Amino acid sequence: MTAFAGGFGNDTSKRAAKQNKNSRRPKRGLSDLAPPVASTESMSVQLDKWGLPPPTAEDIFPALPPGTELIPARKSSTEHTLTEIRKALKDHFPLTLDRFDDNGVETSTLDGREPMRLRMLHQSPPVIAIDHFLTPDECLNVEHAAMPPSSTPKHTEGEYHNEAVRVNSATFSPLAQSKRTSTSWFCYYSQVPTLLAKAHHVLGILFPQMEEPQIVRYKTGEEFSWHYDEVPTQQLGNGGQRLATLLVYLNTVERGGGTVFRDLRTPDGSLLTMQPVQGSALMFFPAYADGRPDDRTLHKGEMAADEKRIVQMWIHERPYTAAVPMGNSQEAAIEAIVRASRDLCYSP
Repeated sequence: MTAFAGGFGNDTSKRAAKQNKNSRRPKRGLSDLAPPVASTESMSVQLDKWGLPPPTAEDIFPALPPGTELIPARKSSTEHTLTEIRKALKDHFPLTLDRFDDNGVETSTLDGREPMRLRMLHQSPPVIAIDHFLTPDECLNVEHAAMPPSSTPKHTEGEYHNEAVRVNSATFSPLAQSKRTSTSWFCYYSQVPTLLAKAHHVLGILFPQMEEPQIVRYKTGEEFSWHYDEVPTQQLGNGGQRLATLLVYLNTVERGGGTVFRDLRTPDGSLLTMQPVQGSALMFFPAYADGRPDDRTLHKGEMAADEKRIVQMWIHERPYTAAVPMGNSQEAAIEAIVRASRDLCYSP
């Protein structure tokens, strides 16, 4: 079984996106977003082992077909009602959102904690932000699952521990066709019980469908180029397609480091970008509820001027079996999640 540290390039499976013949969106590709490059006469052409030019970014991530439905949020992201957000989600993963009022504000919180707030960043495909999803202390606790304080005692070699597995994201996935320069840690579910408790009780996500959480650190100048979050066809046997991406920013980044969507725009026409703010969550949907990939969610993690840290988790169609770390499972984390749920007053 193989685990993956991130998204993927183009897949050989047939892609489907909803069409809208009244859309006036122009055909747009990566070349429209890239800075000017030097003349081809001054560049040496590298060929693959068959003597052919390697695929370009446009080959791997082709422009969306003319008429593809792309509907920006029509007003400020804080002005959409819960009813409007639910309507935007109707063809995608069925979030419950019962803990929010019709203004998208969490109705019941612990004393002293900022209530969560839903914001619709894009209508079709739906992109949702959740302010204050984790508190600063909760963000720090998540970070410690991968990067414990230096005062943490060292363990003896060969001793078994519930420790996150660190991988070099740039070389971990042989199927990835995107440039990634960062470090990832695959976590035991039991290491991040608050994240899982909130995903379940606030968003209605079932534990068996949760992929193993990943903590990712981007040092200054590191990035993750354009990619899809969908699962390649050959990996669908474990849980089916990824239907939702839940990404939480563990620190605030003032310059760069945003999550950028190639084909999506804000109401004023600028490129849709979620800037990292500590504790805020971003949700989008790599596939429709029936498992068809939604190529409109092509995105990247742009280069940051300062270090960026996130935790991310993908939600599958069906129960998913964790691949790493050794012995990891949702069932083994239930006791820790129940304790976290009680601490958050989600359950008696």
